[in-house]
Amino acid sequence: MRRNTPQEKKQLSLQKDRRNSYGENDKASRKAIPAAKARVNRANRRADTVALTESLGAPDEDVAAASEDAVEGRRRKVWRKWPDEPLGKMLARRTDNDEQRPFDPSWRNPY
Repeated sequence: MRRNTPQEKKQLSLQKDRRNSYGENDKASRKAIPAAKARVNRANRRADTVALTESLGAPDEDVAAASEDAVEGRRRKVWRKWPDEPLGKMLARRTDNDEQRPFDPSWRNPY
């Protein structure tokens, strides 16, 4: 097996390494992802409960069938994770933004 040159290693790193481009702290995902999943599941359970409460009381097949159709026919809420962005793509976008930013000579560093 042949060793990679430093240039090849850098290219692989830019393709495979990922960075959080969502806009929040990368550590926040530890709490945000489970919270989002729980929120969606809670909303789905709540909607099912509301649809099924109509069928409470004396047994009536028409009402039971209608509430079952309401539960099964309802579009469920879904939450999906976004994949992190490849490092090379993120750096390319950052350099594009730097090139598009006009130079403002009136701005001076006060220090």
